[in-house]
Amino acid sequence: MPAILAAIGGNLAIACVKFVAASVTGSSAMIAEGIHSLVDTGNGALLLIGLRRGERRPDAAHPFGHGKELYFWTVVVAVIVFAVGGGMSAYEGIVHLLHPRAVANVHWSYLVLGIAAVIEAASWLVAVRQFQQAREGRGI
Repeated sequence: MPAILAAIGGNLAIACVKFVAASVTGSSAMIAEGIHSLVDTGNGALLLIGLRRGERRPDAAHPFGHGKELYFWTVVVAVIVFAVGGGMSAYEGIVHLLHPRAVANVHWSYLVLGIAAVIEAASWLVAVRQFQQAREGRGI
């Protein structure tokens, strides 16, 4: 669970950085990227919901427990990533084909990329540590 919480926090921080860059530069690509990071944040939240709901004890309606609920929420996440991410990418592509603009403020894009890389690396380290603990000396 710490890895998912780190991913949620990291994606939210990256979304904020992208929206700041979008507001400064007026870049529609940064707005789309900010939305993409918000979708990733929501996906992490849905996975967290699935994990928590899957840990519930068996009851009369679910005598084998709720463990499979994680798979349902994983499918929901996949559909959202495909629909929202693909839809936004297609929309932005069409808009840029119809109304092309010269590239400007490239330094903001590199700044966002660098900050996102640092945040993603920190989130990845949390996931690696959690994985190392979970495998308990077994091979990968």
